[in-house]
Amino acid sequence: MAASTFSFFKQHRAYGTLFIRFAIGVFIIYGVQDNVFNWERMLEFRDFLETRGVPFPLLAAHVSVYVQFICGLLLLLGLAVRWVGILLIINFTAAILIAHIGQSFQQYYPAAQLIAVGFYFLFNGAGPVSIDAYLNRKRAQSIDRTLQVNA
Repeated sequence: MAASTFSFFKQHRAYGTLFIRFAIGVFIIYGVQDNVFNWERMLEFRDFLETRGVPFPLLAAHVSVYVQFICGLLLLLGLAVRWVGILLIINFTAAILIAHIGQSFQQYYPAAQLIAVGFYFLFNGAGPVSIDAYLNRKRAQSIDRTLQVNA
């Protein structure tokens, strides 16, 4: 019974990535949209980074915020998702080192979770419902046509 109960989900397991992409994409965009659309909030983030001794705090604030915002958009589209994984790993490792050292588990866990999700995307890619998958199919078709012409 258990085998048949979950057989649909096992057969379509690759689609699970779509739900993770959407959840993380929305979470990241929501988390930085105030900095993107409100200059005062960006300056608050700059000031926070400055108190933590981050060099070029305004530049660092912009890089962190826009990397996150763009990564969120790319996740929603399913585009360049393995690269998004790398950027999430780098950005949220820096976040833990800059902002979360000495904090409680509950305080640093979201950043640690995003590092883990970054590794998931790095290893698994975007899944079948994505622009990445579409581009890979088109690339494979192009290679097949090229091989047939050259054969």
